[in-house]
Amino acid sequence: MARVGSGSELAAALLLMLGFPCLMLAAIIPSLWFFAVAVAVTYAADQFLHQRSSYLVNRLAKVRAGLSIRFLVRQLLLVLLLARMGFAEEPVFYVTVACLLGFYGLQAPHGAMVTLIRLRRKLPVVTRNVDLSRVRIPDAPPRPLLDRSAEKMLHLDVFAFIGVLIAVGTDRTVFAYAGLGLTLLLAVVYLVLLVPHLRPGRLVPPPDKVLAGVDAWLREYKPTVMLYFSGSRESAYQVNMWLDTMAKIDGRPLIVLRERNIVPQLGATSVPVICVPGGVHLMNLDLSTVRVALYAANVGKNIHMLRVPTMKHVFIGHGDSDKLASVNPYSKVYDEVWTAGRAGRDRYALADVGVRSEDIVEVGRPQLAPIRSWTGGPQKPIPTVLYAPTWEGWDDNPGNTSLLLAGENIVERLLNAERPIRLVYKPHPFTGTRSAEAKAVDARIRALVEAAAAARAIDPRWAAEAEADSADHAAARLVLERVEARLAELSGVSKAAGDEAEEARDSVADPAREAEIMKLKDEWNAAYWRSFGWWEHRVITGPEPRLYDCFNESDGMVSDISSVVSDYIASGKPYAVTDSAGLGEAEFRRQNTAVRAAVILSNSAAELDELLAAVSDGAADTRAEARRELKEYLLGPDEPTSLQQFDAAVQALAAQAEARNLGLRQRLAGPEQAPGLDDSTVGDTAVGG
Repeated sequence: MARVGSGSELAAALLLMLGFPCLMLAAIIPSLWFFAVAVAVTYAADQFLHQRSSYLVNRLAKVRAGLSIRFLVRQLLLVLLLARMGFAEEPVFYVTVACLLGFYGLQAPHGAMVTLIRLRRKLPVVTRNVDLSRVRIPDAPPRPLLDRSAEKMLHLDVFAFIGVLIAVGTDRTVFAYAGLGLTLLLAVVYLVLLVPHLRPGRLVPPPDKVLAGVDAWLREYKPTVMLYFSGSRESAYQVNMWLDTMAKIDGRPLIVLRERNIVPQLGATSVPVICVPGGVHLMNLDLSTVRVALYAANVGKNIHMLRVPTMKHVFIGHGDSDKLASVNPYSKVYDEVWTAGRAGRDRYALADVGVRSEDIVEVGRPQLAPIRSWTGGPQKPIPTVLYAPTWEGWDDNPGNTSLLLAGENIVERLLNAERPIRLVYKPHPFTGTRSAEAKAVDARIRALVEAAAAARAIDPRWAAEAEADSADHAAARLVLERVEARLAELSGVSKAAGDEAEEARDSVADPAREAEIMKLKDEWNAAYWRSFGWWEHRVITGPEPRLYDCFNESDGMVSDISSVVSDYIASGKPYAVTDSAGLGEAEFRRQNTAVRAAVILSNSAAELDELLAAVSDGAADTRAEARRELKEYLLGPDEPTSLQQFDAAVQALAAQAEARNLGLRQRLAGPEQAPGLDDSTVGDTAVGG
């Protein structure tokens, strides 16, 4: 029951489960008004749970109590009520049975047509910023026809219920005939509206023609560097962090994804995107001009691209930390592994997992450019401390996250600090996905922060500040509304129609639009922090505000061993890291490079006073020089910039790939160039296997 969700969902679930026994009881007694109330309750509860995509709805389908069955049972109980009310020998009884059976029979052609339309509208690839004008993709059916179509069709029986119940109550069967007729008529109209969308001219071309159109575009665009990514919907942040870098490097970039559910989570970009779920389709895609493939995650589907010899393969990861994932033995399958600074190279040498030093290139972290440097003291009258723990990981290692053993201690000490601070709590998006205990702790921490925020709201000192700044907060909220409306317009969220195929057809690269979106996001971020007081505690979830925006707003941070710590070091601000596994300070520093300049916390978080002193008064900060030295070791030098280093590494590796392919052509051709053997032929042969 805990997995149902919110309290309102739980209440609706209980009403739904109790409603059907009540329906049966009302039909048997019989009681018309009891039956009518129970019908209304089950309709409302069912609709509410479906709109919320409740966990219970999915579970009911698994135990043969799905949507269609629930509607059928309700209709059978209506027939039972008619019989018990003395209408068993009346014509209205037989007409009701016949009409309900006819209505139920219409569900099959309706479901078949909706399924066929969806299947024939599904492209083998999903694209963004790719010209598919060669592929004839007609407009999508109106959204209301296909969205939640089964629910809409089944709910047409409400007119039959209303008519029959009124007829039973008034003894005027004309109402029953009218309601039943309206239900059947609307069901037939629904089917008629779907028929035109089954015509060949309204469906997308077969997969081979779509793929041929994509290949034709690839041959014209001639991509040179590719970012390849596979992962879950929740891991989209791992590819989003590289979008800006891909847009700025020299050459013709391309982003290749493997899962459809990542595409809607992709940030704004003018870089062409091709999502290819099928391995066979990917292997036959014309990527012969790509010379460098970049990988943001070590996942099994990488093998589908690693098999291509005409390009050089590079693991760039999605963060730089002392976690074991940063020295995964899988990394030795790549031609090169790129790290931010010297620390990454030393980390692989220490782990001894088969990645050679000559295959490691230090390129900095281009994504860290938005992080502002520390000014030496708090930005607001009271300092802001960010608590950004990582998630629980795939095993039960106590060192994975501070949440389980130290999280509540950290939050309570920060909230009850002798000198007041503002706490911003931003948990990892994966928190609670594997561990129910971590999910529960996260919920308790959110409650602590929200309760402390509520207490400050009524505290006279902070209430006076709120009154003084109320006009500015209201103005900021108006800015948020305006920016969000414009962002929705630019991202197509307010679009009334369209499906995946239509979006692929209409999506074109628009650098001006992307620039406006980035400007609006910066404006949104500034307005967000101005929309509430600099003293107000905050829980932040979701992609906005961005993690680096939280970095810039904070004066210090508490976190765990993760890339968050390495990234935060770019700011030069004080930070603390929790030794959740209880290794002891000396051993913890020895094993984890990123904590060499940190305040080390035990699970009691008793050491937080040192961090709080440093963020409150720059003169009390004894680790500033150590952080400067560690920053260069972890992230590389400030000059040349990370983007320049990264781009130079791409171009150098592309030249190596080109030299390899040239040498292969010469070896295959012998003394003279073989007729028809050019660079694209070598690429096609390699990619197609």
